[in-house]
Amino acid sequence: MAKKSPALEQIDNWEQMFTQSSATVLPAKGPRTLGRLLIVLLVIIVIILFLPWRQTIPGRGTVTALRPQDRPQTVQNQIGGRIERWAVREGQEVKKGDTILVISETSQSYFDPQLPERLKEQLNAKQGSEKAALAKIEATNAQIAALNKGLKFQLTSAENKVKQAENYVDIDKADLTAVQKFYDVSKARLDRYEAGYKNGLFSLTDIESRRLKLQEDYAKVISQQNKLNNSRQNLLNARIELDNIRAKYQESLAKTQSDLSSAVSSRASVQGEIAKLRNDISNVDIRRGLYIVRAPQSGYVVKTLKAGIGENIKEGESIATLQPKMPMVAAELYVRAMDVPLILDTSDVRLQFEGWPSIQFAGWPSVAVGTFAGKIFSIDRVSSSGGKYRILVKQALPVPSKDEPWPAQLRQGSGVYGRIILRSVPVWYEIWRQLNGFPPSLEKEPAKENTDGKDKKG
Repeated sequence: MAKKSPALEQIDNWEQMFTQSSATVLPAKGPRTLGRLLIVLLVIIVIILFLPWRQTIPGRGTVTALRPQDRPQTVQNQIGGRIERWAVREGQEVKKGDTILVISETSQSYFDPQLPERLKEQLNAKQGSEKAALAKIEATNAQIAALNKGLKFQLTSAENKVKQAENYVDIDKADLTAVQKFYDVSKARLDRYEAGYKNGLFSLTDIESRRLKLQEDYAKVISQQNKLNNSRQNLLNARIELDNIRAKYQESLAKTQSDLSSAVSSRASVQGEIAKLRNDISNVDIRRGLYIVRAPQSGYVVKTLKAGIGENIKEGESIATLQPKMPMVAAELYVRAMDVPLILDTSDVRLQFEGWPSIQFAGWPSVAVGTFAGKIFSIDRVSSSGGKYRILVKQALPVPSKDEPWPAQLRQGSGVYGRIILRSVPVWYEIWRQLNGFPPSLEKEPAKENTDGKDKKG
């Protein structure tokens, strides 16, 4: 038998190998296994879709202080001056009333070291002027009292003279009436005598006697009329004298009252200057106490805003930033306007602080690690820049049993991420809500009260 060539032997070997491999190949079961895996995966997905999902509202912000007095503040000097000495350094702890900065005077009005003594001397001088004005007021009042008393006596005397003159006028009027009667009787008698003389009853001597008597009575009438006129003139003079006394009194009284008003005005002016000097003295004493700028409360000097010695600073200028000690910290979160109506004043919050490692699950906050519990404290009633609303979150007290209190090392200004806890819904509902951009659902209508910083549960 002829020997086969190497090529033919190789071909025979390959054919034998194919025969052996085809005899040992297993039947293919891949499609069945894949189908089973897909069914299991579908069941798992369906189960997951019906698992409870805790709805949350996310928010980012920073750590801040709950009370305004616990937030960083700037220390300001109340008066302008020149920096003489710094008593603190940045980062140093200070107590309330500790010296931060010492300044010196730069206003020329306060350069005199004996300025308080000078002002007290001026005050003493003004007080002496006040005493003099008071003495003048008392003397003027005494002068007015004397004028009133003298007027009373003068008026009494003048009024008596007027009454006396009126009496004289009345007497003279009565005398004139009597004399006039005598004159009329004498005239009637003369007429009768003349008629009797014509009839021969009386002599010429009788007629002449009656005529002389009539002349005498007429002279008496004229004399009494003159006397009455003199009495009336005296009455007029008495009245003029009375009016003159009153006019002189009014003039003297007006002058005296003018002097009194001047004295009162002078005293009031001096009292105003005294009050101003006392105010200046008090201001100088207070101003000299302001040469030392002190810490308004205990805390830490974060940063000095002025540098050097000999630098001038203006009134009310900030010189340093002070962080109060042991502030009551809170989380300041910003949320969308769409989510604000859904936040209740009793909502719980889970917080994640920067610098503290944590693992947070959006839908299952109960299994989160490294987060901290918080409570809503207040919600702003107006939006901040960017259209978001600020929410203050304080530490939940008492601290839940499975949580830890907020870290004592928290510093204001560090970042924080929080989730406001809402109701539980199925996973499929949450996916549907997120795809459609709907807000989270609610179990009840949000309460309208206690959104201004007053927590019901303290």
